[in-house]
Amino acid sequence: MQRKHLFISGRVQGVCFRAHAREKAESLGIRGWVRNLPDGRVEAVIEGDDSSIREMLEWCRTGNPPARVDHVEVIDEEERGHFINFKILR
Repeated sequence: MQRKHLFISGRVQGVCFRAHAREKAESLGIRGWVRNLPDGRVEAVIEGDDSSIREMLEWCRTGNPPARVDHVEVIDEEERGHFINFKILR
């Protein structure tokens, strides 16, 4: 199991990025959360198995049309296992 803390920049707010991220995470069995930041980035914490995390990171680097991802900062963290699903935080 892996845990990643993500900061995604580009045109990622106002384009349903969080909703599509939740759909993708749920389809992969990933747990965690996603939220908008005041500076225009999207922040997410994801936990899951290696292949699911790899696929989710790949999706985050492109997002959903009409999103435009310029950069994804990925921080490795220790997996804690306390998430039961994937949520959009407000």
